[in-house]
Parts: sequence; structure tokens; C-alpha cells
Amino acid sequence: MNLLDQIDKDKLPQHIAIIMDGNGRWATEKGKLRVFGHHTGVVSVKDIVEAAVEVGIPYITLYTFSTENWNRPWLEITALMELLVSTISKETKTLMKNNVRLNAIGDLNQLPAKCLKHLNESMEKTSGNTKSTLTLALSYSSRWEITEAAKKLAIQVQQGILKPEDITEDLFASKLTTAGMPDPELMIRTSGEYRISNYLLWQLAYAEFYFTDKLWPDFRRDDLFEAIIDYQKRERRFGMTSDQV
Repeated sequence: MNLLDQIDKDKLPQHIAIIMDGNGRWATEKGKLRVFGHHTGVVSVKDIVEAAVEVGIPYITLYTFSTENWNRPWLEITALMELLVSTISKETKTLMKNNVRLNAIGDLNQLPAKCLKHLNESMEKTSGNTKSTLTLALSYSSRWEITEAAKKLAIQVQQGILKPEDITEDLFASKLTTAGMPDPELMIRTSGEYRISNYLLWQLAYAEFYFTDKLWPDFRRDDLFEAIIDYQKRERRFGMTSDQV
């Protein structure tokens, strides 16, 4: 029985978040420039997104570029932005074919104008697709996101629209960039690192974490299926006892 056949389609995570780590190390190990790893990592993105759509995952969110990544060498940042533009342009047709809607979260105004233009065009073109939503976390920081949500609520309190006691978890969540999406139920990180690196801190409160030593360019569809199978073996109690579940 292959891995896809072992997946219970009735117990799928509705939202999978992925930290795609290890592109640079993968390239360095092969004696290549770091950007070579990013190019190969795009192949993994395509394979994983198509596999997720095939198995029936409604939401996939990829940690594509963090606010901290702006501190990397400028040549690498420039190469990453150019790669992002070319990938979005090339893969929009594939998204349309697979009925996938492209979405993006983060401080998008920090992106280069050309990059933002192609991103907005692709999001507009795919906006009517309904099978799955692929979200790219770009220039993203969870602390930035939470701070911005707090500012929005503070302004509404200052304007008399809200009272402090009106603020609930649901209202706060509605001010986050992921509003309208279910919280991730499974978070995958590649490369053997055991941290979440300022990624979806609010949204991952009850997610199951799956860590693998594989570097992102080596992570493929069967690896995703293994992560989903592992997720389905876990008991998700949300603070309750096993008997209650």
C-alpha cells in the first residue's frame, strides 16, 4: 500500500503550515551558492502544493520570507525577490489548472514594487479558485502581525467604537492577517530545527508539530504524506482527557 492510500480522507488537517527551512544549507553542502538551494526549493514547493491539493487539504500556508530575512546579504535578498517574481509568473497557470487560489500575508508593502505587482496580479487572477488556498507568508512576522492587530483594536477603542471589555479572542483573531482561515492543525518544519521562528504564534496554539531532518529541497510528496499519517495517529485533546475525546 502506498502512502497516499494510507491517509484517512475523513481525518485530514484542514490547514497545513510549513516552515521551508534548509535551502541554503542544502546548497552549501553541494558546494553551490545559496541561491541554488532556493531555486531547487521551488521544485519542492510545486510538488508539495500539488500533493496537498491531490489529497484534499483546503489550506496550505508557506513561510516564504520573514521580516528577519531582510537582514540577509543584499545579493541573496535580490536573488530571492527575482526568484519569487519569476516563480509567481510561471506558476499562475498551474494554480489555475489545479483550482488553487493564491493568497499572501505579511507586511507586503515592504516588497519590491515589481514583486508586489506580480503577486497582486496572480492573486487577482486566481481569486475565483475554490479547491484550495495557498498562502505565502511574505515579509511576515507574527509579532508584527499581533502588534498590528492590537493597534487596530486600540484605535477602535479610542474612537469609541469598542469598549475594552468587548475584545474577545474571536474579535482579536478577526484582526489578524489570517482572518477567515481556520487555524493550522499541522505545522511542518524541515531541516532538523525545533522552533517556530516567529511564525503564526497565535494561530499555532493547538497545532500538531512535525519536525523532519530533511532539508527543504529534499522534501517531497511522500514526505508530506508521512507527516499527515503521523498527524492522524495523534490524539488531539484540546485540554480534555482521553475519555472525554
